[in-house]
Amino acid sequence: MTRITDVTVHDVRFPTAASGDGSDAINRGDYSATYVELGTDAGPTGAGFTFTNGRGNEITCAAVEALRHHVAGRTVAEIDADPVAFWRSLSADVQLRWLGPEKGVIHMATGALVNAVWDLKAKLAGKPMWRYLAELPTDELVASVDFRHISDALTPDEATAILDKGRDGLTERLAVLERDGFPSYTTSVGWLGYPDDKVRALTREAYARGWRAMKMKVGGPPADDLRRARIIRAEIGPDALLMMDANQVWDVDEAIANMSALAEVDPYWIEEPTHADDILGHARIARAMTELTGGRCRVATGEVAANRVIFKQLLQAEAIGVMQIDACRVGGVNEVLAEILMAAKFGVPICPHSGGVGLCEYVQHLAIFDYLRVGTSLEGRMVEYVDHLHEHFVDPVRTRDGRYLLPTAPGYSTLMRPESIAQFSFPDGPAWR
Repeated sequence: MTRITDVTVHDVRFPTAASGDGSDAINRGDYSATYVELGTDAGPTGAGFTFTNGRGNEITCAAVEALRHHVAGRTVAEIDADPVAFWRSLSADVQLRWLGPEKGVIHMATGALVNAVWDLKAKLAGKPMWRYLAELPTDELVASVDFRHISDALTPDEATAILDKGRDGLTERLAVLERDGFPSYTTSVGWLGYPDDKVRALTREAYARGWRAMKMKVGGPPADDLRRARIIRAEIGPDALLMMDANQVWDVDEAIANMSALAEVDPYWIEEPTHADDILGHARIARAMTELTGGRCRVATGEVAANRVIFKQLLQAEAIGVMQIDACRVGGVNEVLAEILMAAKFGVPICPHSGGVGLCEYVQHLAIFDYLRVGTSLEGRMVEYVDHLHEHFVDPVRTRDGRYLLPTAPGYSTLMRPESIAQFSFPDGPAWR
């Protein structure tokens, strides 16, 4: 019986702001991870984290410390006996829930801890997370989902039916991934802080390496956005996909007006065109994009959607054509399961948000599980890829010809190298002295 004996949190920050890596219309910071390690009496260490952007890391680290007592001392068997009760002990702590509820710093800290527990469970099973989830019995997966506040959109019976049906053809789908890998797109070509020559060179390089779907940041002066979009489109030709990400900087009317001009370069989606919580605004933009482009340009969002309830409303309002789950913005694997299942019911493809520190490592498992057991189709599905900071992980992502290759090591690919933790811990690591 494996017992979690200790919870350790590290404030790890990487100096990415100076180079413009990760720059967009709003964010200018240093990619950071609130990194959690669960010590056990059985050997394996559970690893999880939540991604932040600089000074906010100290707050999420404090939140993990405030929640750690819900995890330390528990056995894995106790957690598995009632996974929703465990999840609620973190997400609905009777004194800390007031700070959310189920959103922001407390919820992100919950995600770091919950993901560390799932990493531990997959390691104990000797399986990579995608396989561990895909092979779990339906009743165990359904029992891990908190249906409170989403039962008007997804019931346990509906989730059961989706997961049971997902068993059909699983072996054949796995063979496809083993042969071809999982489709992806790259954002590394189009950060807002990059000069035109760098955008052109990176786009050309990515195309040569096999990527046929690329994303650029927009939200600067409209003329600059269009100029940069034309550069990328000229490099990738008319058949490759070009996505755009405004990082919430526009008002609703502004988003519609700006996309009317950017429609010239045939965007595949516009991501986060307005405030992340504006469900009705996204719905209005989605209708406008359908009218403007005949449905060619979709609305995508989700990387900072606070919880499963926001996703429920986005789906019910027909506000999104692409759902972008984030592995650690919400409350970890339990809540992501709810979101993946809702997307399947509403017929909206999932293209996980990635980038940052370790998000590529995380979300590859979720996308693979979705294809194997829930969505069962690759149509419209891609995982974001950003070529930053993978070297700091023991089991980094691997790509070939613009596709993710299946992870093989047990766990969630979240284990960070000890030397990287030491080098980039804030404020005492050598990188910050």
